[in-house]
Amino acid sequence: MISKLFPGRHGALMRLLPIAVAAVLAGCAATPVPAPVTPAAPAVAPPVPVNVPFTTPGGIPIDISRTARGQDSRVMFLIIHYTVLDLPNSIRVLTEQQVSSHYLITDEASPRIMRLVDEFQRAWHAGRSSWQGNRMLNASSIGIEIVHPGARILPDGRREYLPFPQGQIDALVPLVQDIVRRYQIKPERILGHAEIQPQTKQDPGPTFPWKLFSELGITPPWPDAARVAAQRAVFEAAPPDATWWQQNFTKHGYELKASGVFDEELKNVTASFQMRYRPTDYSGQPDAETAALLHVLVTPLPSATAPKP
Repeated sequence: MISKLFPGRHGALMRLLPIAVAAVLAGCAATPVPAPVTPAAPAVAPPVPVNVPFTTPGGIPIDISRTARGQDSRVMFLIIHYTVLDLPNSIRVLTEQQVSSHYLITDEASPRIMRLVDEFQRAWHAGRSSWQGNRMLNASSIGIEIVHPGARILPDGRREYLPFPQGQIDALVPLVQDIVRRYQIKPERILGHAEIQPQTKQDPGPTFPWKLFSELGITPPWPDAARVAAQRAVFEAAPPDATWWQQNFTKHGYELKASGVFDEELKNVTASFQMRYRPTDYSGQPDAETAALLHVLVTPLPSATAPKP
């Protein structure tokens, strides 16, 4: 074809053709080939499509695209106990018999926190219990047992409650704080076994550091000393009757029959209250100081921000 278009010159053109082709190829080789562009990841993950089913462990598809506002945690209370047993027997009883707790704090030199029942399961630690109108608290609480001997009987028949080693308290505090934070448990619902079963239980006893828990903001503020002193003078001048005690202990949270007399049930509740708020004297006698402590606890001061009438 080239010889027909350019007669006499095709020889020269044919000699130049390989050079031109080589130049073109060299130019192609020198030109960089653009790398494939990867799309940037979106800054925010796309929303989950509506009606995408969640599958239960049993394989049932469930639509979880909507969540109800009206709900809260099933865990409402945290209950603290002691075992009155050594470590081997505490583990045996709490794992092999018809009683259990979610956690056990050992009495070793470096106390361990043992989980015996998953938090989503019901542990059998509270029995026939009640607080602020709630009953049978196993279903709505987490129980913590502490390996501790409780009290020893002295020669004169009195009980002497033994202190808790600092290592156990150091292990207990962050555990309680973690549970309370995760389940949003109200401070007034962190209780001892003796408070939810005052007729039969004494644990965690008068040596448990409830005031420390209050100072750490875990449990409610401690009764104000000035208010207690002022109210004590009032009750010393006019001691309250049994009905007052029963009404105010019930308001505080205990379950009490309104018998109107100073019976054994009222004495046990008084002793339980004293173990927590006046641990130097837990005789169960309804004296003026105990009445003042109870009054301050159930009669909060008006809020500074409350609207004036």
